[in-house]
Amino acid sequence: MTEDQPCPRITVVTPSFNQALFLEAAIRSVLLQGYPDIEYIVLDGGSTDDSAAIIAKYGPWLRHWESGKDDGQSDAINRGMQWGSGLWAAWINSDDALWRNALKNHVSAHPFRPDVVYAGICQHIDEAGEVVGTHQGRVNTLEDLVRIRQVWRSAGFIDQPAVLFPLELFRSVGGLNVENHRTMDYELWGKFFMADARIQYTDVSFGAFRSHAAQKTGNALDQTASLLETAASLVHRSGCFDQFQKDELLADLAAYHAEYQESYWLGSGRLARLGLSPAVVNLLRDAKDLFLKSTQPSRGTRQ
Repeated sequence: MTEDQPCPRITVVTPSFNQALFLEAAIRSVLLQGYPDIEYIVLDGGSTDDSAAIIAKYGPWLRHWESGKDDGQSDAINRGMQWGSGLWAAWINSDDALWRNALKNHVSAHPFRPDVVYAGICQHIDEAGEVVGTHQGRVNTLEDLVRIRQVWRSAGFIDQPAVLFPLELFRSVGGLNVENHRTMDYELWGKFFMADARIQYTDVSFGAFRSHAAQKTGNALDQTASLLETAASLVHRSGCFDQFQKDELLADLAAYHAEYQESYWLGSGRLARLGLSPAVVNLLRDAKDLFLKSTQPSRGTRQ
């Protein structure tokens, strides 16, 4: 903070789609921050549950909100950031939350710098909102970021709800990739590094990441494939690696992918662990599913 600008405006965006169960808690976590210059934007993708009604209830305290068909989460966040006018910005997904007094605690301790991305402490919560752990990343360079085996998947990952970044930096790198539906935040961190920004970790409890059965990150196989594809893309696009480094990084990513797929397959059931080929195992599993369906009573049949 400075005397002439004690409370810089902070833009917060929440993308929403059919998560009414958690949405109100997310909205309240932002509106109840007690920070005097929050610009809050909520964009719902045309939910069929009670999401629109929940957002409308808080409409008087929102900079902007809408509910209608969009092109996905990344598109909604990008549009929200275009509405924004803050110095800093963050997004909080509709199943996550800002931690209590996060914005005030951050601004009172850390100055705004146009090339610094701040990452605070993330509280990990369960479906009921109970804290099950805390985490803070340790990615400091683009190489750290693309070292999936050694850094990212070794507890070094960056928690998206705990990140606060300069809004103009977000815009200058083109925002989120709307074609990336699973690891768009990971790709954004790479784009920040390639724009010569740096990450500074703080001791501020900033965000809360909620684990629940319906979240996209629950599909481990698809999530890993997207992560590794995005990492490889960043290696190719970056100008900070020579050819030897690129080859080594790409080989490590490919090796990790093969190892992960094998481990995932072996953990999928007893038949896979017996060493049978995927074709045989899948055939047997399909036959079992067909048999079980055929033995189920038809709807309306008396028992």
